[in-house]
Amino acid sequence: MSVRMRFALVCAGVVLMLGGLALTGVYLAARQSLEYRAGVFTPAKFAVDSWREFYRYQDMYEIARSRSMQVHAVYQRDTPETVRNVGAVALLAATALAFGIGWQSAGWMLRPLRRVTETARRVAQSGDLTERIAYDGPREEIKELADTYDIMLGRLARAFDGQRKFVANASHELRTPLTINRTLVDVAVRRPDATDDVKRLGESLLLVNARHERLIDGLLALAEGEQAVLDRRPFDLSDVAEHVLDQAAAEAAEREVTIHRLLDSAPTAGEAVLVERLVQNLVENAIRHNQPKGEVWVTTRGRADRVELVVANTGLPVPPYEIETIFEPFRRLHGDRLRSDRGSGLGLSIVRVIAEAHGGTVLARPRDEGGLTITVELPAADEPGS
Repeated sequence: MSVRMRFALVCAGVVLMLGGLALTGVYLAARQSLEYRAGVFTPAKFAVDSWREFYRYQDMYEIARSRSMQVHAVYQRDTPETVRNVGAVALLAATALAFGIGWQSAGWMLRPLRRVTETARRVAQSGDLTERIAYDGPREEIKELADTYDIMLGRLARAFDGQRKFVANASHELRTPLTINRTLVDVAVRRPDATDDVKRLGESLLLVNARHERLIDGLLALAEGEQAVLDRRPFDLSDVAEHVLDQAAAEAAEREVTIHRLLDSAPTAGEAVLVERLVQNLVENAIRHNQPKGEVWVTTRGRADRVELVVANTGLPVPPYEIETIFEPFRRLHGDRLRSDRGSGLGLSIVRVIAEAHGGTVLARPRDEGGLTITVELPAADEPGS
């Protein structure tokens, strides 16, 4: 039950209780006032007018007394009932009026709080930490709450901005020595006088270096993907998938993996470069975690207000209880943590954060024949150029 409803019910309850007590008091007072009083109904005489008076024990006295008793009986019966009925109707009307006034008053008092709530909801949905409530009302509890929330948003914005800058700077600083190492090792391996041992050592170092580069790229993509996409531009998911599949064809052929593509139009909106990374990670994951002469199926399609990307592959059976863990950073199936040719362990983590940054979802389920089926849903958009 909402605060507004509770406040209205409290107002109505207070009026109902106080009005009920007042009505009970009036009812009891009316009954008490109509009780028999000897001084009223058995006086020493009845004065009809200024010149006619009837004294006790006269016939006309008894007639007058009997008549007054009849009138009193009628009033004694009808008056309390009238007070009760009219009072009950008035009490119900007052209660309904109090409920309406309480409802309107609560709405007026909660209007600034709704503004705070709407701003918080927009920030939560969009991830735009630059938005502020900027409440300019009187200095009271609501303004203190709004100002505190604005301060919190400012600190969060500075913290996230600092985090992004740190990740970007750290990635740049880490890439530089790795690039130098790769160049030096590559030069050493290609020297005419390089021995076989030097060449084998150089190839091993190049593999380790490549894995570290992929790890840094993955960390940077993970940090970027965790930010909500604000600049949404329309594109077709099928075009992105087709481009990624064309690039992955050589690796698939080298690993003897057959790729089947069914790419229907799937218009969406967002950051196409990030979505390309999402598709690339899924396709590479499906190729590398496969078996010789295995297969990969890539499908794009539109469904009502969503578009889907489905990537399925053959491979080793995947236990259902491990499905959720594969989306955690640095988690791999089947205890494979050393094979650098299979990636850094961030691929599906990046897929999830990019999908969530676009307002989408990722669902994985094991195939009965082995391998995985991963479905990515993103919000649909109008056809590009329509």
